[in-house]
Amino acid sequence: MALTAIAHMANDETGIARATYDDLCTATGLSRVKLSNGLQVLVALGVLKLNPDGRSTYQLVGYNLNQGWAMFPMKSMYAGGKIAAFDDFKLRRPAELHALKLFFLFVAYRDRSSNLAKIGYEKIRDYAGVKRERVKAAISLLASVPLVYVEQIPSKESSYGVSNAYRIVGIEPSINMATRGRSIEVPNANQIPY
Repeated sequence: MALTAIAHMANDETGIARATYDDLCTATGLSRVKLSNGLQVLVALGVLKLNPDGRSTYQLVGYNLNQGWAMFPMKSMYAGGKIAAFDDFKLRRPAELHALKLFFLFVAYRDRSSNLAKIGYEKIRDYAGVKRERVKAAISLLASVPLVYVEQIPSKESSYGVSNAYRIVGIEPSINMATRGRSIEVPNANQIPY
């Protein structure tokens, strides 16, 4: 949760965010203790450096404006100065942590032309470290708050099946299945065995 707020506050050129604990607590709805614990976890994971440019500053590790970046929603996530989706997060259920992992994975995996993250459960497990049996609950939580829309697209493995793909709420909303989905080939109804 803290990483989301810090990413929103980060300078586009440097990847450094200037924010007080109060700013981050307001944005995320976290207590100071939970925020502190979360920041320590992010530092231990090598995702964040604390105070690289003075007090109340946070450096996104590996930030490079010229490569390896992804579009990250911001405006659509806030209501009244706080991230509205986090109102439902109480940090008591594994699905909440898994949902956050999947949200960042979907943001990173999003295809620019279709505006969808087309990724199956096996790859989700491999990249996010979420067990297959817990993926559905995490996706359902993301869809309910809403941070992602679940779209069904024709499956590559089967000419008759469908796969799920994930569209991030607030990123290029005009690029969706209604505007780009027409070009996706769907099997002819006469070819489907009954």
